[in-house]
Amino acid sequence: MRLLPARVAALLAAALTAALPPAARAADRPILVELFTSQGCSSCPPAEAVLLDIAKGRGNVLALGFHVDYWDRLGWKDPFSSPAATERQRRYASVMRLDQVYTPQMVVDGRRELIGSDGPAAAAAITAANAAAPAPVPLRLTREGEGLAVTIGAGRGAGTAWLVGFDPQRETPIRRGENAGRTILQANVVRSFESVAEWRGQEVALRRAMPPGERAALFLQAPDGRILGVTLLGG
Repeated sequence: MRLLPARVAALLAAALTAALPPAARAADRPILVELFTSQGCSSCPPAEAVLLDIAKGRGNVLALGFHVDYWDRLGWKDPFSSPAATERQRRYASVMRLDQVYTPQMVVDGRRELIGSDGPAAAAAITAANAAAPAPVPLRLTREGEGLAVTIGAGRGAGTAWLVGFDPQRETPIRRGENAGRTILQANVVRSFESVAEWRGQEVALRRAMPPGERAALFLQAPDGRILGVTLLGG
């Protein structure tokens, strides 16, 4: 596992702390950070280290690792890859008018994209996203029997509610491909995600089965990519 240089880790910690002014900590919703990655990409382990540091650093960030599948034909099939993750990344490319998709790519709060291994840039983007985030749409995600109760509060605008299941940490020995011989430690590996509701400003309440993964989260995303609300089960 490649660790973050101490200076980069310190910058991330300082920026993540600054992202939450003391008076606003109780009201601000988490900032969504998405890393598009693959175990078959030799440039991705440093980005995995950045995501791990972000995930462990502050409670005001939901950091998720989406594993794309377009590296799977090049020597190593990522066991966490999915066509849905690739499609999500391509959707961002379309909305942001990018010429192509790439790994490792990080998207912060649905609006800012950067090279995933650039820790200082990630910290700056998180700070900027926190400062620019509008008042969140209220979201609730609670256990109900064997499943989940999902509530989206009333507000202004429109968006899609996404339910995500993820594992907080996974360690994988890589046997082939560009990372052959390495063992990669990965944070908040997305195991499943699905759209559960289209929101048009009115309150929505529904039930869903627990998604695959050790933890669950819910976020609301506007058509232009903006994140309107984020919550974690048990958070």
